[in-house]
Amino acid sequence: MGFRHNNVLHANHFRKDWQRRVRTWFDQPGRKLRRRNARKAKAAKLGVRPLTLLRPAVRGQTVRYNRKLREGRGFTLAELKEAGINRKEARGIGIVVDHRRRNLSEEGKQLNVERLQAYKARLIVFPKKAGKPKKTDSTGDDLQSQTTRTNLPLPDPYVHEAPRKITEEERSFDAYRTLRISRANARYEGIRKVRAAKKEEEEANKKK
Repeated sequence: MGFRHNNVLHANHFRKDWQRRVRTWFDQPGRKLRRRNARKAKAAKLGVRPLTLLRPAVRGQTVRYNRKLREGRGFTLAELKEAGINRKEARGIGIVVDHRRRNLSEEGKQLNVERLQAYKARLIVFPKKAGKPKKTDSTGDDLQSQTTRTNLPLPDPYVHEAPRKITEEERSFDAYRTLRISRANARYEGIRKVRAAKKEEEEANKKK
């Protein structure tokens, strides 16, 4: 620490009672154990229900993330209708409904309809009263079948292609040049149309 030139002298406060103000975190291991036990108790309380609710597969926002699939808030009413699930019944069987979301593409809608149908096919609804099962409850051998508590994973966003040789056509294709030309064509389309119309008009005037 140097003292040079015409500057203010340092007023360093080294005699503060800092030990009283230290934030300790000695309860971290205990809290970790408490949270783990709470998760186990909650899972046991749920019985054979899935540990998480079923949510739709949606695309991330913006150009940067829209190639990724992630879990959305809830299924749209159109998706539920196409899958043949009542919107009021959906919450009772672990499906989240979002009445505000809209389907902007047929592919995205179809993906979630298939997700709902796959969930419905795997679903086992145990009756509240064993002697009086409801119309929507599972019966017979379904009640004895193996159950799992993990939910449906998100589908793979890519259609993976088997390895193959690059064709001569693909090798000779200049992607950058093609993109630049198509971009230029789109940019100058209006000007070229005006030029062509002007030229036709001039030629028509010459003939007169």
